[in-house]
Amino acid sequence: MIKPIIDDKTVDKIRSLINSADNIVVTCHMSPDGDAIGSTLALTHVLRRMGKNARAVTPDMVPRVLNFLPEMRHVTVLTQDEDAAREAIKEAKLVFCLDFNTLARIDRLGDMLSLSRAPRVLIDHHLDPDKDEFSVMVSVPEASSTCELVFRLLLQMGIVNMVDRRTAQCLYTGLMTDTGNFTYSCDNPEVFEIASLLARRRIDVPYLYRMAMNTFSADSIRLQGYALCEKMQLFTDQGAALLTLTLDELKRFNYHRGDTESLVNKPLAIPEVNWVVFLREDVDRIKVSCRSKGDFSVKELCEKYYGGGGHTNAAGADFRGTLDQAVAIFYDILSSPHPLLQEETER
Repeated sequence: MIKPIIDDKTVDKIRSLINSADNIVVTCHMSPDGDAIGSTLALTHVLRRMGKNARAVTPDMVPRVLNFLPEMRHVTVLTQDEDAAREAIKEAKLVFCLDFNTLARIDRLGDMLSLSRAPRVLIDHHLDPDKDEFSVMVSVPEASSTCELVFRLLLQMGIVNMVDRRTAQCLYTGLMTDTGNFTYSCDNPEVFEIASLLARRRIDVPYLYRMAMNTFSADSIRLQGYALCEKMQLFTDQGAALLTLTLDELKRFNYHRGDTESLVNKPLAIPEVNWVVFLREDVDRIKVSCRSKGDFSVKELCEKYYGGGGHTNAAGADFRGTLDQAVAIFYDILSSPHPLLQEETER
């Protein structure tokens, strides 16, 4: 039995907004992962089945590893077709914002949305949403994923029958990728009930896992092997590992977005490692990815030191500085009096 966790008044407001809007935009955060694009495609498809002119608009390109998802060819990408994205926002009478908690997470698309008079509905599982930016909010940090929340919303709206095979593929992919194939952020047994209901839509679960989580190009495998062999540093006294990749190193291995997906999780297989920081140099920022196991909260470290956020075992940030500065911050963390670090040292 899946219990309702979204307030009935919120569900009624969203239903009313959908009923009164013909043109609807669904969007997600930059560098969309499986949960972001999965929830976006799923909700867009359901809205279209309801007779709405719904369009999925993303701030930038979706990693090519996720191109297998249905309806990907219909996504409007701002960095590829700004005119089309701008027109979609201009015509929208309702905007769904999925898997991000502030318009700053969607870069230039956020600037466009801030000028629109269309109501904005947030569906997200990250902490501390910017309440001033959204008309209605479904914000549940305890949820495993935004895909879980989209499914729950459809269930509480009484339209879960709209979830066909294609929609189920998208929702299951997001549920699977945001929980590491159901290995974290899924303490609530209802997560598995939802996965079971989606699997009953005749989806090919092994195929989805293989495509979303176990498919890599030759360059990607070589890059990850290089990172683990040559760039991984271990600090077993603090239970930590550090991975760094420079722009030159990425170019050497013909890097494409998504090629380092899951790399940050690899050092956690080492028994002595309980938390990992992966720093990837970008053109104008450092992409920070943090992972942990057990009760060690990388969310707190990511917020305090890199200005990011996330969840207990998975957090990230866009650090506006140099790679050397980001590395220096990591060493500051190691020498900090943080209680969790002290616990690691004492083990």
